[in-house]
Amino acid sequence: MRRLGVDIGGVVIEAVDEGADTSFFGGNYLRTPQVDGAFEALATLVGEVFGPEAYVVSKCGERTERRTREWLAHHRFHERTGITPDRLHFCRTRPEKAPIARRLELTDFVDDRLEVLGYLGSVPNRYLFRPRPREVAAHAPHLGAVRRVESWPELVATILAP
Repeated sequence: MRRLGVDIGGVVIEAVDEGADTSFFGGNYLRTPQVDGAFEALATLVGEVFGPEAYVVSKCGERTERRTREWLAHHRFHERTGITPDRLHFCRTRPEKAPIARRLELTDFVDDRLEVLGYLGSVPNRYLFRPRPREVAAHAPHLGAVRRVESWPELVATILAP
């Protein structure tokens, strides 16, 4: 059985500059857009591959966790993707994603940070989603263990490929 873990920031919720009106860290955080195609792609992956074994695993502080839960509810994430609220897992440091992944027995993980994917040695299928060049350069030794994808349609095609 395959089990999916998905990060939120930069993967589901678009990374918008802090000075922008729709920044997740500003007053209008509920207006921050989703990453193009994220909800539809997750609904497809839940429906065709992962079923109820799809989880959100996000590193953030308490305030950002609260905002994330509000954003997900506001945008009807759970209804639109099939990933239920009980499948949300939050931690406070990036390395803490590794024990969560092991406990959930994740087989696939999507994150925009190569650093995080480097901690997830127990996850056989790791996808580096639209990474930032500087972050990739800082953690380049981990590149051999991941598949780089630049969009949700590309990720879905990769996962659904025989």
